[in-house]
Amino acid sequence: MRALILACGLLLAGGGANAQVIPERQPTRQQQPQPADTIKVPQFRTEPPVSPVGAMWRSLLIPGWGQSVLGRRVTGAVFIVWEGLTLTMIVKSANQLDYFERIDDGSPEMAEKIDGKKQEIEDWAFLLIFNHLISAAEAFVSGILWDFPADLDVQAAPNGGVQAGVSIEF
Repeated sequence: MRALILACGLLLAGGGANAQVIPERQPTRQQQPQPADTIKVPQFRTEPPVSPVGAMWRSLLIPGWGQSVLGRRVTGAVFIVWEGLTLTMIVKSANQLDYFERIDDGSPEMAEKIDGKKQEIEDWAFLLIFNHLISAAEAFVSGILWDFPADLDVQAAPNGGVQAGVSIEF
């Protein structure tokens, strides 16, 4: 019922539009016809499936997710594998620390082992956080360079060195 009343109100309000005077367009100077382009230029920018910031937040939450959405599945898989490895090592080190604390006899050697395990857990936790940050940064850059048409080519140089070049195809 409300929709019907609203529609009638809009129709009645639009009835006064006929009374409006639209000014005539002023004649402009004669423009010369422009020649047609002889070289067709392809569209350079295609939109990624997710924005760079969206990919960054996805990879910050779960490393590799942003890369996977952008079609970089191998890179995403590397981040996921590293995430699993660091989580596994944190759990393993925490279990070992728990075991060392249960069998602690108060000796200096045991205190050194306990301190070493605590440091090991901190190191793996740092690598876990670092993985999240690097994954997010890589997803952001991948989102920005989504349609960059270049391939990196690395070749052996004639003098025994290495040459690197970027080839761009249109």
